[in-house]
Amino acid sequence: MQIEETGLDGVRLITPRRFGDHRGFFSESWSRKALADHGISIDFVQDNHSLSMTPGTVRGLHFQAPPRAQDKLVRCGRGALFDVAVDIRRGSPTYGRWVGYELSFENGRQLLVPAGFAHGFMTLLPETEIVYKCSDTYAPETEGALLWNDPGIGIDWPLSGIEPVISAKDAEAGGIAGFDSPFAWKD
Repeated sequence: MQIEETGLDGVRLITPRRFGDHRGFFSESWSRKALADHGISIDFVQDNHSLSMTPGTVRGLHFQAPPRAQDKLVRCGRGALFDVAVDIRRGSPTYGRWVGYELSFENGRQLLVPAGFAHGFMTLLPETEIVYKCSDTYAPETEGALLWNDPGIGIDWPLSGIEPVISAKDAEAGGIAGFDSPFAWKD
């Protein structure tokens, strides 16, 4: 399992090894031991599976506030998506910055998004499936969101020629300016 640092402390790009032959491939997509060997010890308690039918479907930027904050390990089960993490930890030297990576069935990559980061994605192909592990169960009373296309964050979404498909709830989220984050950065 290849685990790479990103430009945001704690966010990691993970590429599991694939072992293939004429039948297809086998991949160990998650291993407590492999992650622990890299200093990552998260107790995942829930798996989620989402299907987006249309390219350009945007979900996010979402988070759950403490005490129900979630770490997420996101991968693409089918199709392709552009996956994004935004640092929303007050006092962080990278507050408001983002990283984004293409995750696809083909490349097998995963993004580890720790608590303290808003998460979102945009589908790149029809019928894209997103599968992700969470370190806490869904708690709607703690959920929050930032506007997916907030110029204060400036995410470079790969929208060339694609009309975004967005829920009303996500379209109404606020921007990062004046955002009172429930997360604090710790040295």
